[in-house]
Amino acid sequence: MIESEERRDVFKLSRDWLSVQEVVDAVSSSSCGAISIFIGTTREDEVGGRKVIGLEYEAYEVMAQSEFSKLCDDIRERWPTVTHVCVHHRLGWVKVGEASVAMAISSPHRHDGQQAIRHCIERLKANLPIWKKEVYDTQEESWKENAECPWALQNKVPPATSCRENV
Repeated sequence: MIESEERRDVFKLSRDWLSVQEVVDAVSSSSCGAISIFIGTTREDEVGGRKVIGLEYEAYEVMAQSEFSKLCDDIRERWPTVTHVCVHHRLGWVKVGEASVAMAISSPHRHDGQQAIRHCIERLKANLPIWKKEVYDTQEESWKENAECPWALQNKVPPATSCRENV
């Protein structure tokens, strides 16, 4: 990384459609040969015979910004070559097929950026106070917890005969 270039961290919560190009532009740098991108979309799913038609997101916005700053610090501690980090996350209604989250990380080489982007989405889902509610074709709704959340793991007791893997 060029010494004079300051690292840039961008976090945005939005009720509007997410622009992947805007996320990429936020991390672009002439000193970086790699931009790693993750786009999480709302998928069509079936739960208990009901079809998911969309998700409704809510957040504790001030705390989410604070946790994002901690996440960026953690990323740079693990991968010091990471230059810029940008995460945009939707709030409100997100229908099937639309992006819920778009993130990009720039680094001089692809290896660090690819590892950092995976870590970023996993830690974002575990630590940032953003909640989702599934909405079904029956008009029923259900709040969902991310499997990555520490409290989600505490509530699950694995069967005595199975082995648990970290995926």
